[in-house]
Amino acid sequence: MPLQARVLLLGMAMSSDAHSPFPPAGGRLPDVRQIAVLRANAVGDFIVTLPALTALKRAYPHAELVLLGKRWHADFLRERSGPVDQVIELPAVPGVSVDPNAPFEPGAVQALVDRLRARRFDLAVQLHGGGRYSNPFVRRLGARLSVGLCAPDAEPLDRNLPYVDDHHPVSLQLLECVGLAGATSAPLEPQLALRPGDVAEAAAVVPPTPAPLLVLQPGASHAQKRWAPERFAAVGDAFAERGAVVAVHGSAPESALTSAVCRAMRQPAIDLAGRLSVGGLAGLLARARLLVSNDTGPVHLARALGTPTVAIFWVANVRSFGPLSTRTQRVATSWRMNCPLCGRNAMTDACPHEVSLVDDVPVQAVLELADSLWDDCPGDQGSTSPGPENTELQVADQ
Repeated sequence: MPLQARVLLLGMAMSSDAHSPFPPAGGRLPDVRQIAVLRANAVGDFIVTLPALTALKRAYPHAELVLLGKRWHADFLRERSGPVDQVIELPAVPGVSVDPNAPFEPGAVQALVDRLRARRFDLAVQLHGGGRYSNPFVRRLGARLSVGLCAPDAEPLDRNLPYVDDHHPVSLQLLECVGLAGATSAPLEPQLALRPGDVAEAAAVVPPTPAPLLVLQPGASHAQKRWAPERFAAVGDAFAERGAVVAVHGSAPESALTSAVCRAMRQPAIDLAGRLSVGGLAGLLARARLLVSNDTGPVHLARALGTPTVAIFWVANVRSFGPLSTRTQRVATSWRMNCPLCGRNAMTDACPHEVSLVDDVPVQAVLELADSLWDDCPGDQGSTSPGPENTELQVADQ
């Protein structure tokens, strides 16, 4: 399907009347003009939050939705159409935007709180986690109504959803949470609009050609979630021999992994370590025929763009962060429970070893999943259309 058509269909889906599977757990607040949402974490965590943010925007279409996030959120969401109207970057707030024991400046935190209180938020929504540190911070904002997740050791908000960390699908948990504020209408899968700049950045780094594009993502936040570079290389070679352009993506710190994949391949590949912003990566993934990836941020980004993916998951994570639909998403799951070095049960006993728990997934299994998507869901490598015009998104300075 051409990129322009795919983006137009995505836009239509974003305006549809899809409904949440959860009934409202609380009534809507009247006269809401300002909403603050706390979700200050990484790419994948933000992407799975998009259905909940969309539900909030549909419930309160005339309100300004402000995301309390990080610098990358501000850069990524600037001039991007979607449910977020403004991003305010958090300073170092212990337990919220940085580790609880990290150094911070109390004056900077108080200045931010004073600034946010002056906004007179009608609704403050805590989607950041269990709330031990986040709920007190959200309460300091002084909103008319506060709602959010609440673990047993957390200070309660006005309306609370018990925080259950037992591998429920995170995106559904967040949808259930915004139901506390009467927000129910949303797509189940995340949906993301492209900016013209995303497409232009990707085209400058990887110029479009008539050949189909395969993107490999060998990195992940922890070694336990990483499939071996030589296995990614085998997948890359298989599709390069069928005429694909192969690009190996990673952040700058993941350059050793992307380089290892490229060295192990017999066919040429493009090493993209550190060469694309998150927006540029979105532009690249939107024109890819397929992404093969570990369980990490780019696989969720691809899902939100409608790009077919094969994701390698450890069994403990697939229920929480795996896709909710199957038409263009495939999962190769490792069922290994024990550390291959010390034998500890990785589900119940923390293990210090930096070793993969997903290398049990055979290359052939991934190739079979990839084959089905490659043939059935072709992308358009040559298109660079940015999709519908985006509305301007305001980004606050810190």
